[in-house]
Order: sequence, then structure tokens, then C-alpha cells
Amino acid sequence: QVRLVESGGGTVQEGDSLRLSCAASGGTFSNWAMGWFRQAPGKDREFVAGLSWSSGNTDYADFVKGRFTISRDSSKNTVFLQMSDLRPEGTALYYCAADPTPLWAMNNLRRGSLLYWGQGTQGTDAS
Repeated sequence: QVRLVESGGGTVQEGDSLRLSCAASGGTFSNWAMGWFRQAPGKDREFVAGLSWSSGNTDYADFVKGRFTISRDSSKNTVFLQMSDLRPEGTALYYCAADPTPLWAMNNLRRGSLLYWGQGTQGTDAS
């Protein structure tokens, strides 16, 4: 059974950095697509960043380009989201997602239709 567990959330000040982790288990993720999404209070869930595990190709929402970086550690089956220059609008519940069909998933990241989802970790800007 595929399981995704996010961690690393917390409360920060505007301009601070935060690194989120997503530990994946129950599958062979070397040919999967992984994604980070967020949902702010009262708003719809939105795409943040995506990664093709095998190729390393990445994709980012326009509002995080240059500030956020998605990466993976294959030895630990873990995906990271390094967030820098955080802003108040970044206060949200951050979700990790995974899909075993990377080509389709990477082309449909913004639809948020990946197959597996974690429970989320809260990132809060306290400014």
C-alpha cells in the first residue's frame, strides 16, 4: 500500500525558509511522478511543484519560480520542497502526491489528478 508522509512544516516569518519532506513507501518510485500542492484557508488546492523521479525533470507554478525547489533522495524514497523567501500568502496545508504514470502526471500536474496523496503538513507565515 502506497503511503506518503509529509513533515517539516512550521511557523516562520516573512522571508524565511522552510524545507518540507515527503517520505514515500509501499511502492517502487523510481519511475513515478511526484508533486507538491497547497491549500490555503478558504481557497482551492493548487499546484506548487512537480518532479519526474526517473528523469529529474521539474515543473513549478509561476508564483514559486526562483523561490522553491523540488528534489529527491532516491536512497531514502523522499521528496523535498525547499521553500525560500516565504510570503504570507504561502500559509497553507502542503500536500505531497505521487502517480505511477509519470508522463501523464507531469502533463497534468495543474489538474491535481495524481493518484496518491499524503495527509499534509502545515506551513504558516506568522508575519
